[in-house]
Amino acid sequence: MRNGISQMLLYPLRFEPIYQYRLWGGRRLGDLLTAPLPSGPVGEAWILSDRDDHPSRVADGPLKGQTVGHLLAQFPQQLLGKLAGRFRRFPLLLKFLDAHEMLSAKVHPSDANKSLLPPGETGKTEAWVVVEAAPESRIYAGLKPGTTPDDLRRALTNGTVADDLVWFSPKPGDGVFVPAGTVHALGGDVVAFEIQQNSDVTFSLYDWDHVDAKTGQRRPLHIDQAIACVDFAEDGAAGLVTPVVEATTPAERERLFHCEHFWLWRLRGQSPFTVGAAGVPCILVCIEGAGQVEHLGANYAVGKGDVLLLPAVVGECTFHPLGAVTLLEIAVPD
Repeated sequence: MRNGISQMLLYPLRFEPIYQYRLWGGRRLGDLLTAPLPSGPVGEAWILSDRDDHPSRVADGPLKGQTVGHLLAQFPQQLLGKLAGRFRRFPLLLKFLDAHEMLSAKVHPSDANKSLLPPGETGKTEAWVVVEAAPESRIYAGLKPGTTPDDLRRALTNGTVADDLVWFSPKPGDGVFVPAGTVHALGGDVVAFEIQQNSDVTFSLYDWDHVDAKTGQRRPLHIDQAIACVDFAEDGAAGLVTPVVEATTPAERERLFHCEHFWLWRLRGQSPFTVGAAGVPCILVCIEGAGQVEHLGANYAVGKGDVLLLPAVVGECTFHPLGAVTLLEIAVPD
């Protein structure tokens, strides 16, 4: 079987979601994804993960059950194309979030915060695309201008951290950029897609007095580490982004995020349109509707909540919508 796998040509790869318990989670990911939810509050579905503790597995086809990490080791050129050799693991981690309650106010280190990164980890710049929101929903992204480390420590002591944060009421379709070093939180019934560097390093500043029902304890905070990596001189990049319309036919194509770690576009249409690119991998995430990716005469179904990795060897494909569809298309910068 190993020889058979090593000779195989990669095809569009769909992955099973990996659900994660979070005390702030809810049950609404069951409306977005077809895999049944486990019991209790589910805050995250990891939909593409090359992490040792939670590896994504191919959902169907000849490579069903294979992990992303195994495929990267076995087929580096097929999977990554001209990016092969740059990454020891797939460089992005993709999730859906169901923030029923407010997440802790937290911050992620950047690649420059070497002393705060465990061995093998990177910094963590991330971004969100809001899928659902409610009247009480809030997103916090960044400190108010002029906030100092002393101000932040004082607010932590007084329980007034929210007063030092920039916030807004999100609506479906909003794109939110959260560069490393940005204090951020979201909650109040927000469902969002999250894209990030493949890192799991988080430092919590403030947790709104939550108590974990599983342990009966408050969750640990990491105040000194968090403040050490906060960007107090942030340049205003954090927060809501303005989409840039790059095309209107045969599908509307909007660029939401274009940073050194990931590029992301939103595609909306009802007629067939092109996805993917020659020589580099591409990821499709279906936010609304359904359709099929055509490749080498075969059709690969994509439904709401599905993620499909197009290996570099697959190149450009035609997406055939089944009615109106909204896709996120993601690339790793080359």
